[in-house]
Amino acid sequence: MVIDVRENHEFEAGHLTDAIHIGKGVIERDIEKSGFEDSQKIILYCGGGFRSAIAAKSLQDMGYTDVMSLWGGWRGILAAGLNTSTD
Repeated sequence: MVIDVRENHEFEAGHLTDAIHIGKGVIERDIEKSGFEDSQKIILYCGGGFRSAIAAKSLQDMGYTDVMSLWGGWRGILAAGLNTSTD
C-alpha cells in the first residue's frame, strides 16, 4: 500500500496513481482505522522525504514491521515520470 502523507491540498493537486491519503498529522490515529495488518508493506511519501520519514518511524514504533519512506518524495516521483493522478 502506498500512502501520501502530504497535506490534503497537495494530494488533491496530484498524487501517485492508486495512492491513498493519510496526512502526517493524523496518520497515527487514522492508520488503525484503515485496517492495515502490522506486517503489510506500507510505502509512505511526502514532498521530499522528510515528513514521510518521520511518519514511517512513528508507524514502526506502533508495531508496523514493513514500512518505508520513499526517498525524494513527490519531487522524485515527478522526476522519475511515474504515473500520477488528480482523482
